[in-house]
Amino acid sequence: MNEKYMKIALNEAKKAAKNDEVPVGAVIIQNNKIISKAYNKKEKSKNIIKHAEIIAIEKANKKNKSWHLDDCIIYVTLEPCMMCMGAIIESHIKKIVYGCNSKKYGVVEFINQLPKKIKNNYKIEIQSGILHDECKQILQTFFQNKRKK
Repeated sequence: MNEKYMKIALNEAKKAAKNDEVPVGAVIIQNNKIISKAYNKKEKSKNIIKHAEIIAIEKANKKNKSWHLDDCIIYVTLEPCMMCMGAIIESHIKKIVYGCNSKKYGVVEFINQLPKKIKNNYKIEIQSGILHDECKQILQTFFQNKRKK
């Protein structure tokens, strides 16, 4: 099941790459159904907060007519940054599934290393490494092509 939804997130990441955006895609699932999907749109919108996760959360909120996404899972191709992780936590998403780590901006692994007493406040399940190689490859290819220009 995880690979199925991560492949959809990867398709979103490919859309981002085609639009000269950093290729990150996100999908939000509720009751085994996709309720939103998105990709990065920072360049197009000229808005720093238009990360795939934020856009997917906004769409899911609108669809559910609520900011609570308690019974939802978010699939994202890249480990969320601090801003996106904050939005994921605040929206009460129950689980994050991501493809590859972000050594520069990712904070999920940081949260995983917090003392249990603090970590328990977040009440979010984390799973990483789903389609890791594919998620990493799309990012590497994108940035290699950027450097060539």
